[in-house]
Amino acid sequence: MLSTMKTAKTISITLPPELLLKAQEIAQREHRTMSELFREALRKYIKADPEWEALLRRTRNTGQSLGVTSEADVERLSDEFRQQRLGRTA
Repeated sequence: MLSTMKTAKTISITLPPELLLKAQEIAQREHRTMSELFREALRKYIKADPEWEALLRRTRNTGQSLGVTSEADVERLSDEFRQQRLGRTA
């Protein structure tokens, strides 16, 4: 007799009520079980978009080379850029 071994494991997660309601709405709308919905969400989370990851790497590298360490630095650089553009077009 062949024994069948369960390959999936059951887990328990805790969600805030509003997130649970949203997940239930999506599952119902897409005719999925909650397990299917969460498996797909996890797959999408794990599978990073290579183009997005490349863009993030480039922008992080540029930020580091410019000494950006905070949102205030980003705002300052944006303001400086705008001022330079206004100065050139005036």
